[in-house]
Amino acid sequence: MKKIELEIVALSHSITQTHSYAVVLGEVNGLRRLPIVIGGFEAQAIAVALEHMQPSRPLTHDLFANFMTTYGIELQEVLIYKLEEGIFFAKLLCCRNGETTEIDSRTSDALALAVRAGCKIFTFENILETAGLFLEQGETSVETSSDSKKESVPVTGKAGNTSTDIKNLNLEELNQLLQKVLDQEDYVQAIRIRDEINSRKK
Repeated sequence: MKKIELEIVALSHSITQTHSYAVVLGEVNGLRRLPIVIGGFEAQAIAVALEHMQPSRPLTHDLFANFMTTYGIELQEVLIYKLEEGIFFAKLLCCRNGETTEIDSRTSDALALAVRAGCKIFTFENILETAGLFLEQGETSVETSSDSKKESVPVTGKAGNTSTDIKNLNLEELNQLLQKVLDQEDYVQAIRIRDEINSRKK
């Protein structure tokens, strides 16, 4: 099965859903984006590493990364290998003394460790085909910046429709709304609209 390399291109916060965040993975040398809903703690852990911030005491993911380094365990790769009922499954490919081991992980934790280890992130083509969003040529995502440090995660968009509103829209209206929230970079809302579109196509 073909693997696609991804990179973290943005952290998105939805003002329509309290404490809802998405980490946005972008296809390397491509235009597809894979947004994944994560918790606030994990979003902060990823943002801290992306911004090279130094907490006064190690965060949980820092501790785990330090533990791996101390005992000679190298995180070689993060693989998002399955999507089931809207939940992404990931594994850590670790190497120690020439022996490779796969460790099951929540996707958000795997990404927080990947940023710290500087390792590559992959998924399979079928997952990107099912759950990915396609950005038009020239469209970009907002990345974390120094201006966002006070909040740890940048606020990157607005959406005027709630999850109950989208049930009343037809497919054409849903596709138009999807493009609108993508333009506004509210990936949390985009995930809900994408899932609604996919459920109607089945």
